[in-house]
Amino acid sequence: MRDTTIPAVLLLADGTRFEGNAAGAIGTTTGEIAFNTGMYGYQEIFTDPSYHRQILVMATAHIGNYGVHEEEVESGRVQIAGLVTKNFSSIASRVGGSGSLNDYMVRDSVVGICDLDTRALVRHIRQSGAMNAIICSDGTDESRLKEILDAVPLMAGME
Repeated sequence: MRDTTIPAVLLLADGTRFEGNAAGAIGTTTGEIAFNTGMYGYQEIFTDPSYHRQILVMATAHIGNYGVHEEEVESGRVQIAGLVTKNFSSIASRVGGSGSLNDYMVRDSVVGICDLDTRALVRHIRQSGAMNAIICSDGTDESRLKEILDAVPLMAGME
């Protein structure tokens, strides 16, 4: 079960900043920020190669509540670089599931942030366009995070 008291920050390349709490692995990750408005199937979304190395904002309010199932994947591994969500559940409630989303993200070293206003973030992305972002939950100094973010080329993970 995750500790909801670990603070996390999301910085966008245009200087926009959001605060929240850690979800998944603790650390720092970068990628192009994107969003998905799907209402279900988050595990399939996270393993979809079209989201390779992107930080994904889930517009659905609750993510993780039914856990994960090892057969519900689109590829052999998690493709997203990071996850942004409003409400992140570390309790897996589905019968026959194989664990919690939090444990799945930790296993695959996916850094996430939750407990922030994803509606405002999606509106901002729609208005501002494609840009890189960084999520940090390991306490790295914000000036250092900005340096790291500035060094990431747009769509860095897209080979």
